[in-house]
Amino acid sequence: MTLPKEYLEYPLRRHGMDHDLYPWSNLFERKPVTWPNGAKIALWIVPALEFFPLDDKKEPFKAPGHMVTPYPDYRTYTTKDYGNRLGIYRIMKVLDQFNLKASVATNARVAERYPFLINEITRRGWEIMAHGYDMNALHYGGLDEATEREQIKKTVDILRKATGQKVTGWLSPARSQSENTLHLLPEYGIEYVGDWVNDDMPYEVTTRNGPLIAMPHSNEIDDRQILINLGHSQAVFEEEVLDAFRLFYDEADKYGGRIMQITLTPYVIGQPFQIKSLVNILAEITKHDGIWSATGAEIVKAWRDQQ
Repeated sequence: MTLPKEYLEYPLRRHGMDHDLYPWSNLFERKPVTWPNGAKIALWIVPALEFFPLDDKKEPFKAPGHMVTPYPDYRTYTTKDYGNRLGIYRIMKVLDQFNLKASVATNARVAERYPFLINEITRRGWEIMAHGYDMNALHYGGLDEATEREQIKKTVDILRKATGQKVTGWLSPARSQSENTLHLLPEYGIEYVGDWVNDDMPYEVTTRNGPLIAMPHSNEIDDRQILINLGHSQAVFEEEVLDAFRLFYDEADKYGGRIMQITLTPYVIGQPFQIKSLVNILAEITKHDGIWSATGAEIVKAWRDQQ
């Protein structure tokens, strides 16, 4: 059967992407980026502080890590709460040990419930990224625009008041967006997002309200993905993260500065039997010369200044 000619006629069919949010681009043909002091690697560490309400929102989907058994699911709830009560403090101790900073993706409800925890982050000079109101406040296709506006506004207002920071970074709960999310975020002072995982370096996204920067926030080598979802061992987790680092470190000699992003889930890596993996990873990375420990906002500024 021969397809009709109009089947192949599509107004956005062209080399690259089938939308106008960003152009197709080959990473290895872009202008090289130079990090401060000639660093080869910008080390971007992103722990996530999440609050999972007991009354989980089942529509249109549950955020990964949400409740499992019928209400009240204290078993799952307390597993996640472990991250905010204990796990994050183990992460802080490790990063302090290596004199590294972080951008902490934070639900606004965490700031409301645990102000002391927010103070521990800000007194270290770490960055707070907006991570939605809580893990029920999802962004998804078909979400009413007025509802989504309110979710975004409430989130950034709470976090800015609690931290005194500008809060220019955004990570959606469950990394999910509606068709309007990217267009709404610039209205509320958000400059970069970490939801998309299609690049190893920043790139510009075009929205109705000005540009956003998409930052490389990896889902493939985060601790929850490897240790929980895939069920791999700690040795495999360490190996995969360090394999990525070594490749980026080598690429930087030819193609310019690279970003090594490490996603941390406090209720996973903060467990007493897991935290050693983070120590091992950071001990190996920090042995190398040319490592710039930076927040997302600092990386975005350095990158944008060179475009």
